[in-house]
Parts: sequence; C-alpha cells; structure tokens
Amino acid sequence: MTDIHKILVANRGEIALRVMRSAREMGIRTVAVYSEADRLSPHVRFADEAYCVGPPPSSESYLNIERIIEAARRCGAQAIHPGYGFLSENEHFARRVVESGHIFIGPSAQSIGLMGNKLAAKKMAADHQVPLVPGTNDPVSDIATGQRIARKTGYPILLKAAAGGGGKGMRIVERGEDFPSQMERAVSEAASAFGDGSVFIEKYIGRPRHIEFQILGDMHGNIVHLFERECSVQRRHQKVIEEAPSSVLTPELRKEMGDAAVRVARACGYYGAGTVEFLLDENNRFYFLEMNTRLQVEHPVTEAITGLDLVKLQIEIAQGKPLSFRQDDLTLRGHAIEARVYAEDPFNNFLPNTGRLTTYRRPHGNGVRVDDGFEEGMEIPVYYDPLIAKLICHGATRQEAIARMIRAIDEYRISGVETTLGFCKFVMQHEAFVSGNFDTHFVEKHFLPASLPSNDRTEAMLAAVLAVTRVEEDAAAPGPIMISHGSPQQKWRRNRQTRD
Repeated sequence: MTDIHKILVANRGEIALRVMRSAREMGIRTVAVYSEADRLSPHVRFADEAYCVGPPPSSESYLNIERIIEAARRCGAQAIHPGYGFLSENEHFARRVVESGHIFIGPSAQSIGLMGNKLAAKKMAADHQVPLVPGTNDPVSDIATGQRIARKTGYPILLKAAAGGGGKGMRIVERGEDFPSQMERAVSEAASAFGDGSVFIEKYIGRPRHIEFQILGDMHGNIVHLFERECSVQRRHQKVIEEAPSSVLTPELRKEMGDAAVRVARACGYYGAGTVEFLLDENNRFYFLEMNTRLQVEHPVTEAITGLDLVKLQIEIAQGKPLSFRQDDLTLRGHAIEARVYAEDPFNNFLPNTGRLTTYRRPHGNGVRVDDGFEEGMEIPVYYDPLIAKLICHGATRQEAIARMIRAIDEYRISGVETTLGFCKFVMQHEAFVSGNFDTHFVEKHFLPASLPSNDRTEAMLAAVLAVTRVEEDAAAPGPIMISHGSPQQKWRRNRQTRD
C-alpha cells in the first residue's frame, strides 16, 4: 500500500472543492489547477497550492494533459484526481499519469478504454449474460448496411455514437425514409464531437427509465454495488433530477440489476468508483446501456442513502487498501434527491444563460446539502458547463425528501442569471413525479415554459435591485476590515507564490 500525502485535482468548480474537502479531512494536502478564467474561483483559494494551466478554453487548460502532469511534478503531488468531465474518462490521460510516476485516482487505463467504446462494452456485457437492447454489436459505417439492420430490428430505432455520450451523435429514426439523412447527421456529429464517426443501432424503447448502479471495486478483486439512482428526468439527454433509490424497483429487481452491474465491473477488472447504467422498460425489463468509469455528478444521493464518502473510498482504493465492507453490510437509509442548478433558461429551451451572480444565497437546514463552486458576485464563465450547484435533500421517506427539496428551492436566492430552480420545483410538484409514474420523456410530455409561475422573472429582477442597493449601502458604511488567521485573503496570497 502507498500513503498519499498530496493530491492534485485536475478539475474545477464544485467537484474540485468536493474532492479537496474529503482529502483535507484525511489529512492530505491538495493542489488546484485553474485556467485564467478561474483565477478567483473558490477551489483555487481552498487548495493548499494552485497552478495556472492555460487560457480559458478548456482545450488549452483543463484538457492539456502535459501541463497538468507538469504541475503535479512541480508541486510534488503523488496522485491526481480527475473529478468528472474533462479528462476523467480519457484513457491516454490515465496512462500518462501512471507513466509519469503518479497515482491515478480512478480505474486502470485499460478499463477506461474498454468501457469507453460502447460497442466493445456491449459485447463484453453480452458475454457475461447481461441483457442488451436489440441492435448491432459492430459499428455501422454505410447507409445501405444500416438500413438493412434497421428494417430487421424494427422501427423506431436509435442511432448512437460509439465513442461518446451526452446525447451527441444520437438520433431517433421513426421511419425508413428518414434513415439516410439521420445517419449522415449522427455520423457527422459523432466525428465532430469525438473524432470517431462510428455509430451503432439499437431498438428504440418508447418509455424507458434511466436506472444506474454505483459500483465500487478495490485492487484485491472485491466489487460491490451501492444501490441504484434514478436519472429519468432529463433535457437534451442530460440529467437534471436524480434520486436514490428508484421509486419503482422491487428488492428482487434491485438485486438482479445490482448483480448484473457487478458482473460488468468484474468482467473488465474494474477498481475504483464507477457507474453501470441501464434502461428499464415499461414491463420492468432492463438492458445494459453503458458504464461510466468515473465519479458521477449525482454521487451525493448515493452518499446520502449509504452514509459513505465516495471520494474518500476512491483515495483509499488508489492507496491499495481493500474495501472494509461487503455487499451484505450495505443497507438503504432513507431517500435522497438531487436537483442540478444550471445557469440555463427554461423559458428558452434550457439554453445557457451565463452572467454575473448578482445575488447568491444558499438554502440551509436539516437534510439539505449544497455542492457548488461559486460565490455571490462571480461571473459564470461561458467556456464551461453552466452548472452552478447541486442541491441535495435527504429524508426518511421519498415524500419527506420531496417536501424538503421544495422548501430548499424556495430558500435558494439567485439573481443575475436564469436558472433551472423553477423547473426543478415544477418537477417536485408534478403528479407524475410524485407518483413515480414517469420516464425519460418527462420534459417533452409535461413541461412547457408557461408551466412556470409568470412572476419568476419579476422576482429575479427585484432581487437584483435589492442586492445592488444593499451593496451600495454596505460600501457607504464606515467600519474596520478584519482578516483572521488563515483567511481566504491570506490563502490567496500564499497560493499566488506557487503559480509562476
């Protein structure tokens, strides 16, 4: 086993802070990297050291592998944690980290490469008796072949990029005459987004639920699942609301799906934290979708219902320690819901709405957790994902978690940008969500901008005016400025010394 004393976090915002807080509780020093756009970000000030790795575009900073590894070398970090997004599922990055003499806090490069190709992952899942959606096991590159397969599979079908996710390179084809144009678009989009135009064909499931199982494995062959998360409320194939456990899984189905998820992880020699994703149809038949070889955005709901710290467990696994518990030791503890607070405008098809956070006040109270990376007055950069925060609420029952989420949303105060908070409250109060009778088409079926209260924008404007007035009054009031030992200002000065 190897003791880790210093970790570089190769990420930004809320996930960088999330990792650093757990590391600090373990007595491990942390190092931040940042782009020029994030120079004043909270994760930079929180870290023990910080290094600039380039200009604002992520391709020149957070995706610059050699600059990140050089920063780790300069500061003497033993390990690198990738967070999620950016380089977290990059096989080459994981390999370069190890080649440079550092510990990669994640799975092996081999596991990342295998599960990163959806076709290879599907074949491996099928070889281990995990159900698959009917479709192709090999990439499709020409239209004629694709049409033959689509006719045999039966319309509607789904075209999906083999090398990516997040809804890019994905097309639903309802009729045969639409196939050529939709395949051309899917191939073009996949090639542009992932550098690989390979696509595969699946039978389109009309009313699926998105159920994923949190996996944890060590380097000694022990693998467990930490139960499921329901992620069916999505827009543009990306999640907005997640909860754990699912409201529809029976104990028997939970065990069957959990066992299948463990088989997938074991088949690729997996260690670290990962997620095996499934589609669940209206007849409660489940199908393997993909495996994400990293920590998920929605991991806090799993932490809430298990009492475990997934980041600490990732670090312990990277140190070579065995898991301290078995599958039978794990039990469900209540219910948790996460709402992703994006700087997006639900009145305008959820398009990004970046700007300055004129007002930013977090909710508090029993069972409420906020993971964020912003403070009042900060700009939300246009260069990155517009996630402001993750609002997590935990209760003894699903009903209590929903009520707590509604209360927390009402307490949240954000102005200066449009956010998804109003939409999230709409979901919490909708009969389909409350009853558990919903699927991945929730937004298309139930949501219209007119569904939100018409005074949302007016309230935001009034809050902005009040905030500006308060700032002006505070600036006019005389009084001493007090800086305590170890304050953010002192930390900022200390960090500056390590940046050049």
